[in-house]
Amino acid sequence: MGAEKKKKIIRNPNHPKKGSVIKVEPIRNLKAIKRIKKLREGAPRDLCLFTLGINTAYRANELLSLTVGQVDYLVAGDRLELKESKTHKMRPVTVNQVVVSAIDNWLKIHPAPAPDRPLFISQRGELALTVPSVSNMVKTWCAEVGLRGNYGSHSLRKTWGYHQLRINDAPIPLLMEAYGHATQAQTLAYLCIESDEIRELYALEL
Repeated sequence: MGAEKKKKIIRNPNHPKKGSVIKVEPIRNLKAIKRIKKLREGAPRDLCLFTLGINTAYRANELLSLTVGQVDYLVAGDRLELKESKTHKMRPVTVNQVVVSAIDNWLKIHPAPAPDRPLFISQRGELALTVPSVSNMVKTWCAEVGLRGNYGSHSLRKTWGYHQLRINDAPIPLLMEAYGHATQAQTLAYLCIESDEIRELYALEL
């Protein structure tokens, strides 16, 4: 029997090199955020997921751990506490009205709104969505509104911090605490504050 031919391995030229990291970006454009929300109006589950992601800065797996009973009582100003997947510490956030409205609209048509059921239930109506599914959803949403770049489930968490810094002038030490970072440089890098944006700070003439 002849020697078997070696299979030719076809590599994706866009695949990152071993040991390298592709960093997902925050959604910087506020108009794009509004367009994504508009396009999700007919999908209350997806709109709720997107809204919670960019308003709470919880990780995707933390959001997916939510049950109906943890959120169905919430009103604006209430505290929601989830255990962080990395530190295993409870992290509280104060929910705003846009979060409460998104939850309420989704629960109105949730197929299994029992207290112990996953908030973000899959299409089959049994199990919670998975993080890879959420990443694909975020990529699709961003592509739909013409955004170019690397986006995924972590983009939602980063979007919160990016706009807290840009619009709300949130002190970096507070963002460091929210994200559990050790240094300001780590927070800036995490939020993809680019060198061009830092360079713009020096455009102010005093």
